[in-house]
Amino acid sequence: MKPTILAALAATTMAVTPQAARAEAGDVQVKLLGTAVLPDGEITELQNNAVGLPAGSQTAANDNYVPTIALEYFVSDNFSLETICCLTQHDVDGRAALAGAEAVSNAKILPATLTAKFHLNTESGFKPYIGAGPTYFVFIDEQPGATTAALGATRQQLNDKFGLAVQAGFDLPLGEDGFGLSVDAKRYFLRTTARWFDAGGTEVLRTRHKIDPWVISAGVSYRF
Repeated sequence: MKPTILAALAATTMAVTPQAARAEAGDVQVKLLGTAVLPDGEITELQNNAVGLPAGSQTAANDNYVPTIALEYFVSDNFSLETICCLTQHDVDGRAALAGAEAVSNAKILPATLTAKFHLNTESGFKPYIGAGPTYFVFIDEQPGATTAALGATRQQLNDKFGLAVQAGFDLPLGEDGFGLSVDAKRYFLRTTARWFDAGGTEVLRTRHKIDPWVISAGVSYRF
């Protein structure tokens, strides 16, 4: 009796998630995702301290939650290339000896990223994957925080930088029409230099920072 029941369940599963529901070479997939961007932001090196930050000064960047769009092209049934589009905004605040201070205000980041992904096909259509690729962080319109401005910094700059992203996640098809669910986790590895300048253009503070954000996303997809 049990083999008969199992056979019936297997047949039902194949009917709900048919072979045609799987991604194939040449397919394009678009994803609309809600994303949590969880950066680090700690100081790894204090390179210029003309403003006199106290010993033990440390910083951390705040988290942000944004919508993102991902575009993916399947080179083969199991390999794809994916890029994302989003703009995220962060403050960098003091920790330890700098607790309560604001170092950077409203730094916007465009994380240009391209990953190559390997997908594992399953009979149900559930498609877990891993991936990795280069990223280039573009920092836009960053400003001195209230504390660094009070110390005489009127302009602030974060250097655009190359880094590496690794990822893992899964896609789950919903029926035969190309719609699905997607969950994705990326870890970025990237360092940048922060510089503050006074009204005369003289550099008054320079620090090296570990950014290394986790980027966690979930949402819907459409493949065609």
